Amino acid sequence: MNPERSALNGTEKPTSDAVAKVLRARIESGELGVGEAMPTQAALVVEFEVQRSVVRQALKILQQEGLLTEVTRGSPARVADRSARTEAADGTPRETMVALGPRISAAFGAADVRIDALCLTAESLSAALGEQRRLVHTRESMPATVTVRVLMPNRDIDLAFPRMISSPEEADPVHRRWLRMRNAHGTVLSDHLRGLGAAHGIDVDVQFKALPFTPPVKLYLLNGTEALFAYYRVTEREEQINRQPVAMYDALGGESPLFSFGADARQPHRDHAFVVQSQAWFDALWTTIATDLNLG
Repeated sequence: MNPERSALNGTEKPTSDAVAKVLRARIESGELGVGEAMPTQAALVVEFEVQRSVVRQALKILQQEGLLTEVTRGSPARVADRSARTEAADGTPRETMVALGPRISAAFGAADVRIDALCLTAESLSAALGEQRRLVHTRESMPATVTVRVLMPNRDIDLAFPRMISSPEEADPVHRRWLRMRNAHGTVLSDHLRGLGAAHGIDVDVQFKALPFTPPVKLYLLNGTEALFAYYRVTEREEQINRQPVAMYDALGGESPLFSFGADARQPHRDHAFVVQSQAWFDALWTTIATDLNLG
């Protein structure tokens, strides 16, 4: 009997949580270093004398905690670089364009990937999914299904931002530019994901809906276990549009610090509640006041 195994719960058959606890300790102690491959699932089955489903669930737990990447059926998982989380070493949240990619990568380690996003243009999400296209093409990440739902503002509403500071006499060029960006990033995101699905046999479902208001925050919900949250920081600035200087209220989206809230068992109850309530809020918007969004 493995003493490390039997000491966890006093039984002859460890649970997936117990196996995850042992492997987590090896990672946190440095016994398993960043980028190092975990033992194969077959080897872990022999070591812990459990069914493969127990090992698979244990690895999924660690992947959801951000400790493992490449949790697929075809290759051993690897220890994640914890410096690539949403927080810097001193605990300071990183900018959205820096922090979102690694969290999307971790989410793609699941067999069934689900991403819900609330945003102005989907620019950050489209950029973050760019790395996933490479990982899928090289088969470093190979989910069975990918479901993405995106909420963005309706094209016909008066946005709080971005918008011109002075009321335009004619059509607002800032609004027209935002609409082009919203449609372009949404189309790129959809086309790339559907292309991946067709090329690699992944069941991909991408949906967009429109909101009747300007979201003051951006929210990403990953596999129902993590919520990433950032404020849109509104600023006053001037930019050339159609060769004319335009004073506007704009939002700093990609530069906004991204806060992470995890729903796994090791996180405080407050974090878990934030994920659950954020998912419930998104689902309520999706099924009630959101309407079909045309990216044309």
